[in-house]
Amino acid sequence: MRFALTEEQEELAAAVRGLVERRAGTLDLRAAVATQRGYDEELWSALTGQIGVAALAVPEEYGGAGFGLFEVQVVLEQLGASLTPSPMLGSAVLAAQAVLNAAGPEDRARLLPGLAEGTTIGALAWADAAGRWRTDTGDITASEDAGWTLTGAATLVLDGARADLLLAVADTGSGVGLFEVDPAAGGVTRTPTPALDLTLQLAEVRFEEAPATALSTDAGAALERLHAIAAVAVTALQVGGAQTALDRTVAHLQEREQFGRPLGSFQALKHRVADLLVAVETARSISWAGAWATSRDTADQQLQASLAKAWCSEAFSTVAAEAVQLHGGIAITWEHDAQLYLKRAHATAQLFGAAHEHRARILQAL
Repeated sequence: MRFALTEEQEELAAAVRGLVERRAGTLDLRAAVATQRGYDEELWSALTGQIGVAALAVPEEYGGAGFGLFEVQVVLEQLGASLTPSPMLGSAVLAAQAVLNAAGPEDRARLLPGLAEGTTIGALAWADAAGRWRTDTGDITASEDAGWTLTGAATLVLDGARADLLLAVADTGSGVGLFEVDPAAGGVTRTPTPALDLTLQLAEVRFEEAPATALSTDAGAALERLHAIAAVAVTALQVGGAQTALDRTVAHLQEREQFGRPLGSFQALKHRVADLLVAVETARSISWAGAWATSRDTADQQLQASLAKAWCSEAFSTVAAEAVQLHGGIAITWEHDAQLYLKRAHATAQLFGAAHEHRARILQAL
């Protein structure tokens, strides 16, 4: 079990952090969200071209860097700390890992290089109308009457409105499959969905007898692993966001004075901040444990993922809410970033299963 980053992983984190900080001076978060893609394309090009963040967990034989999912966790934690909007989660994790875990060698060789380079943005249509990422069925059905076609809809599709590569999870009648669909094909409708967290680019994708290519018609086991990978990846965003929310709160309490002394000197506030520190540190530990399990494809990776997602979701929500409280009235204004972390906390708490859903999975596993 790893409880500290290696020297290489520390350097990776520093490189991502430095690149984001330099770019933040020329294009802030709100401006990035307002762009056509919904994220800073120049920053994404730098992250993928200079650091290779999208290639980290892709094997070298498919154009990747050949590292692993733990290195992806390191990158996501840094992006979560700055609330940087990017297709890292939707494309480099979800889409790339869907192809890697479910598709055959020929399809991997065809699809993964573009995803690894970051020049192709992928999206996975998976969640049903209730917003659940099921691994046994879904709201999309696949028919093979005269070539595969898909009919149905998926919600909460990350980067779904603007993706270059569209993947879909569909019920084949005899199981669940993974399919590739041309986003420009007839019968495909993509509708952006406004999110509480403006940095998450979500969409609803509808298929009306849309032509599709089967990457796998028996993807149940691959989707179970993918669900664990996705849930753990979200915890990295949560840990990074919680750490920054805590750091900014501590800085505010040290600078803000009341009754002639810094707010941070009051014992009651010290106790509250100490509790937040415990929440952040335990969240990081359990998030890393989940990443360690998924990176090594361990037998208990689904259990570790559920433990991490349940704990980190509630920890981030607690830290973000306390950050707003301890900042006072300024924290609920549009100009202050505290409200952005609160929105990120509540939004990510729902992605790939809420805390109570993961606790139910934990009970089943035990």
